[in-house]
Amino acid sequence: MYNPTVARLTYRALLGRRRALILFALPALLLVIAAAVRMFTGADDQVAADLLGGFALATMVPLIGVIAGTGAIGPEIDDGSIVYLLAKPVKRPTIILTKLIVAIAVTMAFSAIPTFIAGLILNGNGQQIAIAYTVAALVASIAYSALFLLLGTVSRHAVVFGLVYALVWESLFGSLVPGAKTLSVQQWALALAERIGAEGAIASDVGLPAAVTLLAAVTAGATWYAGQKLRRLTLVGDE
Repeated sequence: MYNPTVARLTYRALLGRRRALILFALPALLLVIAAAVRMFTGADDQVAADLLGGFALATMVPLIGVIAGTGAIGPEIDDGSIVYLLAKPVKRPTIILTKLIVAIAVTMAFSAIPTFIAGLILNGNGQQIAIAYTVAALVASIAYSALFLLLGTVSRHAVVFGLVYALVWESLFGSLVPGAKTLSVQQWALALAERIGAEGAIASDVGLPAAVTLLAAVTAGATWYAGQKLRRLTLVGDE
């Protein structure tokens, strides 16, 4: 269910000059902030958790997910070039799964690795905070990539809607509003981080069983529906 040609084209589209600049900018900013914080405050576990949770997981990971997830298929649908890919003897689920794998790989590389490095800079992985947030970033990358890939298949304004979701829902409501926290990928990922980190170092408002179930359901559901949308696109040939 993986097509190297589709993967190569998708990587090329995602890592083009314009998107690459954005993808590198966010991790670079995180590392600069982490270095500055360590310089001025020293190694502080709570500060490390606040920065990795408040900026890395709540802001950087979903934003990179928007870029990678929507960019994996959205531009091809917008400019109509998707019809050339659909005309090839490649199964539609294979196209979606390949693009999802690429989006996940890019999101993980540009979010989880910088998160781990920032954690080491901030407190040297004290209380397993760096590892905990790295795992959370890895898991969140999967769900965000699936969600935003789906968004790229159903809307020509996927980037705008994705940014609204990432900046308003995840960064604001998902962090502050009690009811919204249950429906936040960030909080689901935090449940895993809470289990890995030292007791009391990280807290999530969602239990681990519920978080794992919701992460799996959202990822599988978004991927399935994206495949269905692409199949309908093939049939009508004019979307």
